Amino acid sequence: MSSSNSPRTHEPKPETQPIHQPESTEIKEKETMREEVSEESINEGDRNEEEEEEGECGFCLFMKGGGCKDTFIEWEKCIEEGEKNKQDIVEKCFQATAALKTCMEAHADYYAPILQAEKAAEEEAAKELEKEKERLSSKEYGGEESGSRKKEEAFDGAEQKEVS
Repeated sequence: MSSSNSPRTHEPKPETQPIHQPESTEIKEKETMREEVSEESINEGDRNEEEEEEGECGFCLFMKGGGCKDTFIEWEKCIEEGEKNKQDIVEKCFQATAALKTCMEAHADYYAPILQAEKAAEEEAAKELEKEKERLSSKEYGGEESGSRKKEEAFDGAEQKEVS
């Protein structure tokens, strides 16, 4: 007998144990799952490639990086919808634009570069408008003066004919 007191259990040798063979339905299910997963991966990859190809402009990425991301996305949707339907974007998106500007001003610490650029553009536009007004005003003033002289001359000429 052996020196160990532990009872011996009879365990079959691995060579003699039956090997679990997956049924054909299990194999088909796994193959179907693999196909679905790989198809999803391919579709997702296509979407990612499209996004990369289109890419977001630096301005859009910047705008979405701050506290006005959702407001900017709503503004962006409004613009896209207006362009698609050939609508007047200024009129259609007036409220969305106002909401975006208000949000940007509330988060001025982040959006300062955009707000400063917008302010500079507004100032430049105001200067150009003022120059245009002055130019038109001087033309009108000059035009009115010469026009009124012509009227006076015509009136004087008519008076002289009546007197003669």
